[in-house]
Formats: sequence, structure tokens, C-alpha cells
Amino acid sequence: MRWLAVFVLAGLLAGCASRDMSDLEEFVREVKARPPSGISPPPEPVEVETFVYVPGDRRDPFTPDTNPEEEAETVADSGIRPDLNRRKEELEFMPLDSLRMVGTLEQDGKTWALVKDKDGIIHRVTVGNHMGQNYGRIIDISEDRIKLVELVRSGSGYKEREAEISLAGVE
Repeated sequence: MRWLAVFVLAGLLAGCASRDMSDLEEFVREVKARPPSGISPPPEPVEVETFVYVPGDRRDPFTPDTNPEEEAETVADSGIRPDLNRRKEELEFMPLDSLRMVGTLEQDGKTWALVKDKDGIIHRVTVGNHMGQNYGRIIDISEDRIKLVELVRSGSGYKEREAEISLAGVE
């Protein structure tokens, strides 16, 4: 019975192996016989009218606008600098807005915050840890938020700026 099934299947497959491609060859001849379609020429370039700027009594837009009074008000270097020799912590490679506080823990009288990154990994941080790309240092952890002090560029130096991350779902 198996051999009969094999022979019938082989006969059916042999019937599918027809080498007659006359319909395909006819189609190719028909397509080649069609007249070629022309390619439309590109549009003519539009001539742009030139303009010469005559400043007159106006300021030249290509020179910096310097005001001596504003130059005197430049921000002096505050002396605040990030510690570039300190080894960066894992959460310092991620923008602060991609991190979410998901809870807190208390262990041996120390409060820890649980922070979830964009990949879904939960990190445990405490006061003194760093996070965010602006050298953020955690200064306080409460049940619903983490407070940080970041160092951001200002003039010729850095200045401190407060930031915080709220518990996910709490604004």
C-alpha cells in the first residue's frame, strides 16, 4: 500500500514538471514589442533673483552683537566642578527623564529608593548616590520623591540646580 502511494505521488509530481513555457515566452515577446516610453525631461531650473544687503544704519547681521554692558555682566566662575576622576555610577549614563521611582525600602535605619530604568531594570539608590547625565547627586529620599542636586554648565563654569524624580503615578 505504501508503494502504491509513493508511485501515485511521483506520477502527480511528474505531471507538475511540464516544461511548456510558451505562455511566458509569448508574454516576454509582447512586452519587448511595445514601443519604449519616453522619459519626461527634468523641469527647467527657476532663476532666483539676487539680493544685495545694504545695512545703512542697521547692524551687520554677520558680526556678533556685542554690548559692553552685557560683557561686564558675564557669569563669573563659581568654582563648582564635577569630580571627573570619580568612577561614574550606572544610572549616570541615563537621562534623568528616562528613570522612574517605583518605591522605597528601609534597611537598618537607612532609606533606599527603587529606581526603574528604560530597560525595566530596578536599581537601589540612597543619599549620596549619583544619577542622571548632569552629575546629579541624591540629597534626600522621601516616600514619594528623590531630590537631587545637578551640576549644569553656566558661562565659564558650573552651577547647581535642584531636580527631583517623583514616585511613578504621583505628580
